[in-house]
Amino acid sequence: MRTYATPARYQVPDTGSITDDVVVRAAAVPNRIGFQRKVDDAWVDVTIAQFRDEVVALAKGFVAAGVTPGDRVGILSRTRYEWTLIDYALWWVGAVSVPIYESSAVDQIAWILSDSGAVGCVVESTVHAGRVDECRPNLTHLKDVWCIDGGLDALVEAGAVVSDDDVNARREAVAPDDLATIIYTSGTTGRPKGAELTHSNFMFELGDAIDLLPELFDRDDAATLLFLPLAHVFARIIEIGSIRAGVTLSHTPDVKNLLPELAEVQPTFILAVPRVFEKVYNGASQNAHASGKGKIFDVATSTAIAYSRAREAGKRIGPVLRAKHALFDRLVYAKLRAAMGGRVEHAISGGAPLGERLAHFFSGIGIPVIEGYGLTETTAALAANTAADSKIGTVGRPFAGTEVRVADDGELLFRGGQVFRGYWNAPEATAAALDADGWFHTGDVGEIDAEGFITITGRKKEIIVTAGGKNVVPAALEDSIRAHVLVSQAVVVGDGKPFVAALITLDQESIGPWLEQRGKAADTPIAQLADDDDVVAAIQAAIDEANSHVSRAESIRKFRILPIDWTEEGGQVTPTLKLKRNVVMREHRDDVEALYL
Repeated sequence: MRTYATPARYQVPDTGSITDDVVVRAAAVPNRIGFQRKVDDAWVDVTIAQFRDEVVALAKGFVAAGVTPGDRVGILSRTRYEWTLIDYALWWVGAVSVPIYESSAVDQIAWILSDSGAVGCVVESTVHAGRVDECRPNLTHLKDVWCIDGGLDALVEAGAVVSDDDVNARREAVAPDDLATIIYTSGTTGRPKGAELTHSNFMFELGDAIDLLPELFDRDDAATLLFLPLAHVFARIIEIGSIRAGVTLSHTPDVKNLLPELAEVQPTFILAVPRVFEKVYNGASQNAHASGKGKIFDVATSTAIAYSRAREAGKRIGPVLRAKHALFDRLVYAKLRAAMGGRVEHAISGGAPLGERLAHFFSGIGIPVIEGYGLTETTAALAANTAADSKIGTVGRPFAGTEVRVADDGELLFRGGQVFRGYWNAPEATAAALDADGWFHTGDVGEIDAEGFITITGRKKEIIVTAGGKNVVPAALEDSIRAHVLVSQAVVVGDGKPFVAALITLDQESIGPWLEQRGKAADTPIAQLADDDDVVAAIQAAIDEANSHVSRAESIRKFRILPIDWTEEGGQVTPTLKLKRNVVMREHRDDVEALYL
């Protein structure tokens, strides 16, 4: 087994909790702007001292409501300022927050609240409250439901009888090894399991990550706009890290209105999943082609990629490439940066691998994407590239104090202080994920090079073995296909079959403008496009590009364009835009079989 590790630089203290960050910062820089909060369509500054006071007032309310140390409390809401406020108020009194995706169905909400034994739940709206009410008859532990939109004033007012000494004693009693949150996996397969993350897990994770990424966190004007669901560990670690490092944190739930909000907030860094970066690029490309500037954009794209590749390889950038890059920086790249707020200097990508070509594109236009790797069970990142030390196409080196090992079957194993302590109420699942020596079995297949950089090649359970015995990793092919402007989703199939094939869905936001450019009706129903010659040719080009990176035995021989798209609402995609392969394969069994007729 190949193993790689670096010595720990951070030691978790024997006492304290995540809330210490608020206390320390409020005492040192009480008037520093900790948040920008959206109130009546305007952004309002909130100092770190104001945030502390609001947290304490809400924490008193939870005490008055009977929430005790160790109690679990659900949070069912979109990403917004109050989400973070509630999170810290629960930690202040030693309680355990249990995030629930706001898009969750009633049965999902029922499972999480029941399995966690939650005594209360904070919901965003009356719609969410209604979903919880449907579960109430079977939730014997649940006592209270509080609604954010109705105002949390009543809860705060009830806490007025609780003394400062009482609530501070609660906070000071919380220890690093105490449970902070139970995050239920999004459930691409089977019923979600609750990963238990402690205060120590978060402290260890951020103890190294903040120092490792000074370009994000160590600057006076650092700011970010959080738009990913806070029910996901990726957004959660940025929430906590921003407060610890003094980054001004803004929240928005509306990804569809993202560009105007980026222009208002003007963050210095953003975080997103790869699908968001794909849509930013595809949208820019589509707009350029629609306005007759498509050829310019295409050349600008290839120039940015060539520039980034040469720079990463340490090659001398020749005068022609340098001049072209400078020209396109004025004509194209500057406009893209302005569209993202004008101050974004870095982006963080996580949740799935980012295609190498896309990573080089963003780096080439002046917004390098820091790609890392981690899971819910590892408190987000285990490894990351940095501005000073990166290899595009990898997810970087493991954090200090974190060990990585490649098992004999290619699975990546990790050990470190950010690895969870187990699954809630699931000892068998815990034993399957954590071995006796503390190694966490990720389920991902990958490689480690001689310098310690990690490459993820796919999911262990998703490896396809064709009838000819060829092992095929579908993720690399799918990532390449999804980079095409017309493609929404792609699933590569072929397990036990004579060759590899694919199911494709079209991006309904991009198809209209693309059709117009070719003199066709923009509102042509998706169901009529599966046999359209131009559409089929475009998808074939995307398939050919994907095939160019693999052997013939691994290449896609046939594909089928479906008359629908896969969505979160339809149950085929998770809230973080990961495809539920098992659901797709079950629902489209006949489509798969038709590829082999």
